[in-house]
Amino acid sequence: MNRKDLPALCKQLRRDIINMIMIANGASGHPGGSLSVIDMLVALYFGKMNLDPCEPVNPQRDRLVLSKGHAAPALYACLGELGLIEKEEYTTFRQLHSRLQ
Repeated sequence: MNRKDLPALCKQLRRDIINMIMIANGASGHPGGSLSVIDMLVALYFGKMNLDPCEPVNPQRDRLVLSKGHAAPALYACLGELGLIEKEEYTTFRQLHSRLQ
């Protein structure tokens, strides 16, 4: 992805995060954590990390451990944009037995 496209992608993913949280059970959540980390995640996932969405289990891929739990929607938005999860899954955010629980 072209470096010049990253700010526009951040803006779109912020919209996705807000929509994901608003769709969640009771429209509850903490968007601040996700909104504050999205620039960093976009820079990593779309600019620096060795990650090929066509080979998601490649042993040579880079891995990211996100220990900031309140930022999970930002991670899901990046994974959705990469095609590693279906964006339709956003509607299952914060639902029991969902991958995006």
